[in-house]
Amino acid sequence: MIKGIHHKAFHVVDMDRSLEFYCDTLGFQKAFELHESDGSPWIVYIKIAEGSFIELFYGGTESEKPQLDHICFEVEDIRTLAEQLKEQGIPFAADLSQGKDLNWQFWIKDPDGNWLEFMEINPESPQMNS
Repeated sequence: MIKGIHHKAFHVVDMDRSLEFYCDTLGFQKAFELHESDGSPWIVYIKIAEGSFIELFYGGTESEKPQLDHICFEVEDIRTLAEQLKEQGIPFAADLSQGKDLNWQFWIKDPDGNWLEFMEINPESPQMNS
């Protein structure tokens, strides 16, 4: 059911500095941005390879610890997987919903409280058209 890791997400303190590092230094490509409903910036997607991204979230804080937000697994059939996990008694941190990028997702937490996202990619999503 799981196809692979789709993206890894980080909160960043200085978006320009992070974009310079990932795009100019490492040679990755800025793919697209998503905005809050009020139009303010929310996430910048960096394309690593076909179907593989890093999400950079605005609003990070200075800290000695990296600010990992979550890991996302791309899946073939999100509804079937959601039902299977519910049948196993796995509590959902966020129920199945369609995101701003048109993809379907749901969220759970691992035993240590780390957020895990499961996503079925919509053919019309910006990830498929970047």
